Amino acid sequence: MSRGEGKLKLMVVDDEPDNLDLLYRTFRRDFKVYKADNAFNALSVLDEQGEMALIISDQRMPEMNGTEFLGQTLERFPDTVRILLTGYTDVEDLVEAINSGKVFKYITKPWNPEELKAVVQQASETYKVVKQRTNALTRALRRESLLNEVMSAIRESLDYSSMLSTIVQTLGRTFEATGGRLWPVEGDRLMPTSFSFPVSASQGDEAAPELQEKEEQKEQTEADDFPVAQELVLKALESRVIQIDKGSRSDPNLKLVLPLVYQKDLLAVLALYQNNEANNPWSDEDIQLIEGVSEQAALALSQAKLYQRTRELAQQMRNELEVARQIQSNLLRQSWPELENVRVQACCYPAREVGGDFFEVYVHAQGDIWLALGDVSGKGVPAALFMASAMSVLRRELSLENPPVPYEVMQNLNTSLSDDLISNNCFITMVLARYTPKTGQLAYANAGHIYPLVWSETAVAAASNGGSGAEIEPNFLKERGIPVGILPMWRGKAGSIELNSGDVFLLTSDGITEATVVQENPDGGEPIRSMLQQEGLWEILVEQKGSLNLDDLLARIRADNPSQEDDQTILSLEVL
Repeated sequence: MSRGEGKLKLMVVDDEPDNLDLLYRTFRRDFKVYKADNAFNALSVLDEQGEMALIISDQRMPEMNGTEFLGQTLERFPDTVRILLTGYTDVEDLVEAINSGKVFKYITKPWNPEELKAVVQQASETYKVVKQRTNALTRALRRESLLNEVMSAIRESLDYSSMLSTIVQTLGRTFEATGGRLWPVEGDRLMPTSFSFPVSASQGDEAAPELQEKEEQKEQTEADDFPVAQELVLKALESRVIQIDKGSRSDPNLKLVLPLVYQKDLLAVLALYQNNEANNPWSDEDIQLIEGVSEQAALALSQAKLYQRTRELAQQMRNELEVARQIQSNLLRQSWPELENVRVQACCYPAREVGGDFFEVYVHAQGDIWLALGDVSGKGVPAALFMASAMSVLRRELSLENPPVPYEVMQNLNTSLSDDLISNNCFITMVLARYTPKTGQLAYANAGHIYPLVWSETAVAAASNGGSGAEIEPNFLKERGIPVGILPMWRGKAGSIELNSGDVFLLTSDGITEATVVQENPDGGEPIRSMLQQEGLWEILVEQKGSLNLDDLLARIRADNPSQEDDQTILSLEVL
């Protein structure tokens, strides 16, 4: 510090005793004056007394002149104002003094006392302004440094509970508190769990059940010994304003209770205290800094709380989606009765936990086999809800004693669902088919879905053995109408085909035909990724060896698609 007993410190340096005494007498009333009769003694005084507000030095001194002396003080005490006394009038000498020693003024000997007093007064005012600005800058830099240090430590903890502990630990350690405690707040009420500084043995990992009661008793005892009165904590809780207790003779602890508030939301209450034996007792500036850091801590705590809430909601959503996935999986029939002379296969892989694709295999009491495969527009939960509704209506229609033909079932399905689908900008594409084993007749209705595919496995196998399998053309059933939910009345065409032994009827969703496949580049460059489409699916079917296996077919398609972008569903009926 440069002040002593309310006066600025001034040092006079001159090797002439008379001049030294005169300077001392001139300024002793207004300054705390230190004397030195040469530059080396002056440096010793600075080592003992620290920074001087002003130094008045003679230029011409033995061993070390004034310019050299002032130059040596520059690095250690940059804020000190320097005045040079010289009997020389050489310009170069004065320029060197000003440049090397950062001299504020030079005064020639013999000096005019009034002129010297005016210069010193001006120098002292300059020092005060410089020191004020320097202190302000130092405080700002310290504040920024502490804020960065504290916030870096706090933001390393994303977990809410961990951050609560980190806040009280970091602030207590950074500001050299004797102790501290932080209580989370929910609904303007203090939570029973608190976090202490220094950390107690019970904080951290959860104690074993048999030790928990002892730890709780220990925490209660520590809480009773905590020097910050509960009334002060409750006052901060209610007023949301910092509470300061500077202590008394019986209780010399300085206590701070700070509410951590962000956007009018009270998140926690922090209490810190410092005893009278602290090495660096808190100043008013320190208290303001603690308050500023606590505001930033409240922001970080709010973000951690939001992060925890988001994680909890995400986990809750995952749990609910898992339940929905299981329900949807149960809706899709995993097994059906053993069918004579007919083999049915089905697979469904949602792109998310739940999806809008669905299939149905329904064996009617009269012996007819009903097959349906549909795709609700969109993905996720909304599509899954419409999918469940569609299956419910479909099963109601098919369970009738004499179900209507596929065309009429499609009309009834549209009548039941169109209002909800239209109001939510959704629709359903699907194919519904009825196979009658007695006649081999397959009747179907297509509501804007991908064309069903029919082929003879016997013919493909024969052609493949003869080396001309690729020449067989697939039979796409192209009778099709509009999707369900586009218009109040469904419009389309009914179709039918006779299936013989060895014939296969295949239905797929667009997640299959729009999947990406990798093909060799004819130019030898990077492999080409393109959409499979129905033609590409047919090529894979022709290349398959043996009887149709949907699991193997999907495995080959999915191998080129590490990330599934759409629900994938496939259903087949094979006449044996």
